[in-house]
Formats: sequence, C-alpha cells, structure tokens
Amino acid sequence: MVQTMTRRLFLISYFLFLISYFTFSQTDSCHVRISLLTCSPGEELYSTFGHSALRVTDSVSNEDIVYNYGTFNFDEPGFYTKFIRGKLMYYLSTEDFISFKQSYQQEKRTMIEQVLNLTCNEKQKMVQQLQQNLQGENKFYKYDFLFDNCTTRLRDLLEKSADSTVRFAKVVKEKTRFRQLIHEYLNKGDEQWSKLGIDLLLGAKTDAIMNDRDVMFLPDYLLKGFDSARIGNRPAVVSKSNVYDLQPEKVQKNFFISPFFIFSLLLAVIIFMSSSKNNSFQKFLYGFDGFIFFMAGFSGLLILFMWFCTDHVMCRNNYNLSWALPTHAVMAFFIHSKKGWARKYFIVTAVINSLVLIAWFFLPQQMNPAFIPIVLLLIVRSIAYGKQ
Repeated sequence: MVQTMTRRLFLISYFLFLISYFTFSQTDSCHVRISLLTCSPGEELYSTFGHSALRVTDSVSNEDIVYNYGTFNFDEPGFYTKFIRGKLMYYLSTEDFISFKQSYQQEKRTMIEQVLNLTCNEKQKMVQQLQQNLQGENKFYKYDFLFDNCTTRLRDLLEKSADSTVRFAKVVKEKTRFRQLIHEYLNKGDEQWSKLGIDLLLGAKTDAIMNDRDVMFLPDYLLKGFDSARIGNRPAVVSKSNVYDLQPEKVQKNFFISPFFIFSLLLAVIIFMSSSKNNSFQKFLYGFDGFIFFMAGFSGLLILFMWFCTDHVMCRNNYNLSWALPTHAVMAFFIHSKKGWARKYFIVTAVINSLVLIAWFFLPQQMNPAFIPIVLLLIVRSIAYGKQ
C-alpha cells in the first residue's frame, strides 16, 4: 500500500514537473525585461535631436543588450553621395548596455529608461523581431529622418508586438507641424545657421500638420508618446527612471552672430555703398554683385537638385525657389552687360522678388526670416542694374 502511494506521488510529481517545464519553456520571455532608452541631444548636428534605443535584459542568461537602429558606416563607399541623395542605408546593431551607457556619459548626454508593460508573449514576439532584423540584409533600411528612423522603428516594433491595439494620446498642440518641432530643437541649441540651411532645403511638405504617431519621429516625443500610450486597457509603460542625470550646459545665445543680424548688416552696408560715389565702393560692388547673384543662383540649383535628384521627399515643393532663381548663376556673369535683355532680366527679377516679399508670410511654406535681407539685397541691386 505504501509502495503504491509512493509510486502515485512520484507520478503526480513528475507530471507536475513536466507541466511546469513546458509552461516555463513557453513563458521563458518573462525573464526578459524590455525598456526604451531616450538619450538627450548632443553637440553634433546629427545628434541635435537626441536618440532612442531598446534595452533587453535577460535575468536567466544575464545578457544586457542595447538594440540600436541608428547605426551607419562612415567608411561605406560613396558615403557622402548616398547621404546627400537620401540613399544611405542605416542598420540595426547591438551593444552591451554598459559600453552604450558609458559612451553617452562621456558626451554628457542624459539617459531616461522606460520599462515597457508587456506580456510574456509580447516580449517574445518583440525579441524575435529584433533577432530577425539582425539577420543578413534584414538589418539594413533606407533612413528617412521624419518617417523611418531609429525612433519611429521602435514605435512600429511596439505596435507589431502588442497583442492588443496600441493607442497613443496627443502629446503636442493641435495643428503642430514638422518644421515647428525641428525648429524647437535647433532654437534650443542656438543652431541658427544649421536652421537656415535646413529651411533652405526643406520644402512645403515639412509644414504638414502631424498626427499623434507622426510626432514620434523625435526621441523626446516617442518618450512622451509611450508615457501616454495604452496597450488595450493597460498602460504601455510600467516605470520610468533616470539611468543617470547630468545638468545640461546652458547655451549662450548671441544675436550678433545670427544669420538675420549679419544679413541685415550686410544689406545696410551695401545700400550705403550704393548711394556713395566713392570709387573704392563702386569697385567692391562690381565684384560683390556677381558673387551675391551667383550664390542665389547656386542655392536655386541646389534646391532643384534636392527636389528632383534625391529621395528626400521633404525637399520637394520648395518655395525658396521663388527668390533663389537658378538663372542667377548664369546672369551673375552678365551683370555689367550693356545688352537690353540683361537690363530687362534684372527689372523682372526686382518685380518677382518684390512679389515674393509681399506674399512671404502667406505662402504654404514657412520661410526663414533671415532670408528677407538677402531678397531685399537682390531687389536693390537688380533695380540698380535695371536702370543702367
């Protein structure tokens, strides 16, 4: 009797062991913690907008890995050509968390961690997707700053892994546009010259109104989006903490080196020289006018190139082309021509630029005000040569 009971207890224990074993094998992902890392902006232009990555910690294997979709290879053949034309391939890479953390600490960039509130099945699906994306050609993707970058990929990954619909709350004001958020970061770092170049090349599509998902092309807004998101009826984030906190250095803003001030000062100096009979001034203007018209024309050619010869969708429909006429690059060599057609060209240029200034704040594209002194300069010098 005792022997029979012992055998039964053994069989029951063995059966329970098998159940627990198979259950454990199916829920092994419960030993995995997945969190979103958000890093603050850096000093370089490419790091101005911050960075996002995923941290996967396994308490069984003791692995602590960061998955980073923001990797690119400087040594890739034709790197700069591909970068300019929007054909540069970014890829998913992995790095030990400690080394990842140290590299951002050295750059004095803060890091915030949000632990995601995922079920075992959702964790398993997310890890599987990450592993698949690491294989061969799967890890490469064509980077798009606004719609497919190292941050939006993490948003998409959460949506694909979730068992229920992920709903994001509104984290910006109504009718916020892409360009507004880009300016927010550039203004914060007082990168006015970078802002000028970006505004020159980005067209009207950048002034489109964003939806709740679109805003998450920026790391800080992905963080806010995850904070307010819900997976079904549960919050997407279970906890949030500072991995380490550093006091950001205050940026000293200097209006006197801003594009608007420098271009306005240049306009005032040229108007003064134009009204003077001084021969030295006239000789200077003789060369300067050719330079300013050539640069305006070159800017127009660059806008056309970015519009039609690259994959940068946001560079299309660029209204800066209304004042940066590509023909100026040729007419710069005919400024002092006595021909009637040259005089008419500059009269037409003055009229066109005057109309552009009148419509400046009503165009479907937000125009950088620092270009206004340049447009006025082109008008003043066009009138001078149109009168000859």
